[in-house]
Amino acid sequence: MAGATDNAIVIDAPMDLVWDMTNDVESWPGLFSEYAKAEILKREGATLTFRLTLHPDEDGAVWSWVSERTPDPATRTVRARRIETGPFEFMNLLWTYSRTDAGVEMRWRQEFQVREGLPFGNEQMTERLNRNTRREMSRIKQLVEEAAAEKREVRG
Repeated sequence: MAGATDNAIVIDAPMDLVWDMTNDVESWPGLFSEYAKAEILKREGATLTFRLTLHPDEDGAVWSWVSERTPDPATRTVRARRIETGPFEFMNLLWTYSRTDAGVEMRWRQEFQVREGLPFGNEQMTERLNRNTRREMSRIKQLVEEAAAEKREVRG
């Protein structure tokens, strides 16, 4: 059975700001704490093919992979998948954005299958992804809300 995660956070900011900041892949090294580099490899219509590189591990290992991402501003959804799957047989992602009374709910769903023969499986990867996703979502919430407050000050 495949692994899956489903995490959401509400960001107190306008939809367009949340959408724009979280879908600007080139800016992800400043938005996500774990990414050292985001390189756009190809653009085809709305679809981006890009390489993400993590900051080095404590042992100096650097992890990198290529993904594909297609945002749909009309439905406020983003579908993504890893092309270079690394430890996964597959990794698919769905990001959704919806308005709430408290702001914008940003939800990330990940479905994956860890390759056989690794020293960890879907359960351990689910725990790792949930931990990292929650940390990154909290950081993104803080940064987007700070940007929203700055825009309000400029207008005010």
